Amino acid sequence: MHIDLNCDMGEIPEQIADGTQESLMRAITSVNIACGGHAGDQNTMKTTIEQALRWNLAIGAHPGYPDRENFGRRSLNLPLEEIERTVFEQVRALAQAAAASATAMVHVKPHGMLYNDAVNRPELARAIANGVARFSRDVVLVGLAGSPMLEAFQEAGFRVAAEAFADRRYEADGTLRPRKFEDALIGDPEKAGEQALRIARGEGAIAVSGSKVGIHADTICIHGDTPGAPEIAAAVARALQQNGISLRPLAATARHR
Repeated sequence: MHIDLNCDMGEIPEQIADGTQESLMRAITSVNIACGGHAGDQNTMKTTIEQALRWNLAIGAHPGYPDRENFGRRSLNLPLEEIERTVFEQVRALAQAAAASATAMVHVKPHGMLYNDAVNRPELARAIANGVARFSRDVVLVGLAGSPMLEAFQEAGFRVAAEAFADRRYEADGTLRPRKFEDALIGDPEKAGEQALRIARGEGAIAVSGSKVGIHADTICIHGDTPGAPEIAAAVARALQQNGISLRPLAATARHR
């Protein structure tokens, strides 16, 4: 058994500078790098890519709503053409930064509310896919496990990776617990490890209602801005590996169209 561990990065300059970000990298296999929408600039992209290369991580773009004030975690009622354009520009920026470091982008994962809004809005998921396709279809698109957004990505001609979350709680319908609730995050490293192990084994996550949520995932996310993220990532990797589940990057786990 194997699975990918991904983390959203390049978002917080202070964590890049003080070593917190790179300390996460020893436990993961893929990195999603903010590329100018909700966060990130040329310097943070370059530094994050260089750090990721030191740890042999798969590099991906992490485009979000162009809303730095709210960190991309507020819905924006933008025309689909504008979504397509901003996703393309952000993906292109990350790809150019990767090329300057003699590497290539492997995947694209939408960020924050753009991701959440696309879960059940196929037209928005298609706009995201169209934006990425303006650059290349030879990348993996990451979306919520079991959601219609993955179908939209596949219909647009992309390989996909179904994603689940080690550090987030779920609702009974398989969607993520909104961050406005205090129990939306799993901050205990051991509990995050237990959730990741259940997901990797195909046993699903436990919803806040106590019911079990069936999830098949190709990749498990740990958020880089979750408090205690390095400890959470280490605990998740340890729980998986100690139970015979190897860690492999997205290119090895994504499903073909």
